[in-house]
Amino acid sequence: MEQELLANSLWRLSTKLRCLRELSLLWKSYFMFRSAFLLSLLMLVSPVSAQNGEWKLVWNDEFDGKSLDYSKWEAEVNSFGGGNQELQMYTDRKENLHVEEGHLVLEARKERCDIAGTVRDYSSARIRSKHRGDWKYGKFEVRAKLPSGQGVWPAIWMLPTDEVYGTWASSGEIDIMEFKGQEPNVVLGTLHFGKKWPGNKFSSGQKKLANGNFSDNFHSYAIEWEEGAIRWYIDGELYQTQKEWSSDGGKYPAPFDQRFHLILNLAIGGNFLGNPDASTPFPRQFQVDYVRVYQRS
Repeated sequence: MEQELLANSLWRLSTKLRCLRELSLLWKSYFMFRSAFLLSLLMLVSPVSAQNGEWKLVWNDEFDGKSLDYSKWEAEVNSFGGGNQELQMYTDRKENLHVEEGHLVLEARKERCDIAGTVRDYSSARIRSKHRGDWKYGKFEVRAKLPSGQGVWPAIWMLPTDEVYGTWASSGEIDIMEFKGQEPNVVLGTLHFGKKWPGNKFSSGQKKLANGNFSDNFHSYAIEWEEGAIRWYIDGELYQTQKEWSSDGGKYPAPFDQRFHLILNLAIGGNFLGNPDASTPFPRQFQVDYVRVYQRS
C-alpha cells in the first residue's frame, strides 16, 4: 500500500514537472516571438515615421512689401537665351520686375531692349534664391497665376547650387512647373539628369485640367523632394512621382542629393514651345502670390 502511494506521488510529481517544463518552453517561445515581432515592426515603422514627420515652414516670401526682397532673391540680368534660343532679355527694371498688391509680378514686354550692345525684341524678368535660399530635400510650394499666349513660357524650377557632379545636366535640374502658353490647360513637371549636355536625359509628367485653364486663376504648384523620391502636386493633389534617375558624376541618389535653389522666370519663345505670333498679346504677366519652403521636423 505504501509503495502504491509512493508510486502515485512520484507519478503526480513527474507530471507536474513535465507540465512546468512545457509551460516554460511556451513562455520562452512566446517571448522570442514577441521580441522578433516587435523588432520587425520597428524596422518597418521607423523609416516611415522619420519620413512622415510634419513639414515645418523654414523659408518663405509672401510678397507683402513694396519691392523685391533682395535678402532672399537675386534679379538676373542677361541676354543668353537660356540655352533654348529664347528671345527675351532679362532685366531688373521695374517695368519687368515689381511687387504690387501682395504679388510678385514678372512682366514680359514686346520692345527693343539693349544691354551692353546686345539687343533683343522682348524684355522680361528672372529671379533666383541662390546663396540666399539653398536646400537639400524639402517641400517647395508656389502659388501663382500663369500667363497664356503662343510662345509664352513661365517656369518654377530648381538648379544645383554647387554642381557637385559636373555641369548641366550631370548635377540635375528639377522643374516644379513649366507651362506652354498656347496649351493653357496643361502644366509639366520634369527632371533633367544623366550626363553633361548633350548626353543628358529627362523624365517628365503632366497635369491636364478637365475644365478651365491655368491662366484663369491662381493655383498652387509644389513638389515634395526626399531621398529617392520626388512628388509633384497641383492644388494639393498628387499627379506624379519619380524615383528613377542617374548621374554620370556619382552614385544614386545622385544628382538629387545635394543643395538646390529656386528660380522663377518668364521666358519668351525658343525651341521648347516656339516663338510668339500675331495672336500673342503683350505685355504678359506671371503673378506669384507666395513662395514657401518646408522641411521635415
